[in-house]
Amino acid sequence: MAHALAVHALEKRYGSVEALKGVDLAVEEGELVGLLGPNGAGKSTLVKIAVGLVRATRGRAEVVGARAGSRAARAELGYLAELFRFPGWYTADEVLALHQRLTHSTGGAAERKRLLERVALADASDRRVDGMSKGMQQRLGIAQALIGSPRVLVLDEPTSALDPAGRRVVRVLLEELRSHGASVLLNSHLLSEIELVCDRVAILRAGEVVAAGSPAELSRPRGVELETDEGVRTVEGATREDAARLVAEAVAAGRRVYGVRVLTSTLEDTYLEAVGDEVS
Repeated sequence: MAHALAVHALEKRYGSVEALKGVDLAVEEGELVGLLGPNGAGKSTLVKIAVGLVRATRGRAEVVGARAGSRAARAELGYLAELFRFPGWYTADEVLALHQRLTHSTGGAAERKRLLERVALADASDRRVDGMSKGMQQRLGIAQALIGSPRVLVLDEPTSALDPAGRRVVRVLLEELRSHGASVLLNSHLLSEIELVCDRVAILRAGEVVAAGSPAELSRPRGVELETDEGVRTVEGATREDAARLVAEAVAAGRRVYGVRVLTSTLEDTYLEAVGDEVS
């Protein structure tokens, strides 16, 4: 069975600059994959190739088995660009109606109403774009990416302009979409959001994948923290398997144990190890 979205040995040159150097990445059906990396790592180039806006120098990109950019691939794809712009004089409803015509969606007013409700804009259908906050426009952008119920979503910085409440709306929506079998490639600088919602993560640096796996797989053990009547101490190098033994030893030594915590590195720690001192 074909991957929902896949790139194979993907290379892209802009003159003497190698933006991508043989990248392999796949998103399975019903999977949410996060794409991380500093500015200039090749994330946006990979996204643009995947949606058919840029041609690869070598390698290939496919959406549900169809060549990226082909009519068949576009029919399966929903896309939110990082720097999108909607006509300021359009209302939210008119923006969605325009994109329904562009995607040949037959969902009509019912689809537009449902999508606005899903991104918490049910009361803004008649509001003009130039009267919306940046966060509202961002959620409207996500709504247009969902027109036609695409099987694959490619979202480029979808929560960058959102406040915590808005990010939670998007996070819940992504989880809902995944539960219904949609596949998502999420390009974001917000590591905390990626860690919360993504099944797998790929970290790019200088056009190459330097780390990949689930957030749990990318974490590293940092010891076990034990809280007793003597205070809190950290046993460096200890792992989850050592926790029960450490508690038993403390109790046997006459200590009262109030808590035990297994410490692991965060996705941020892993990211910084992978990209070094590069600043996004």
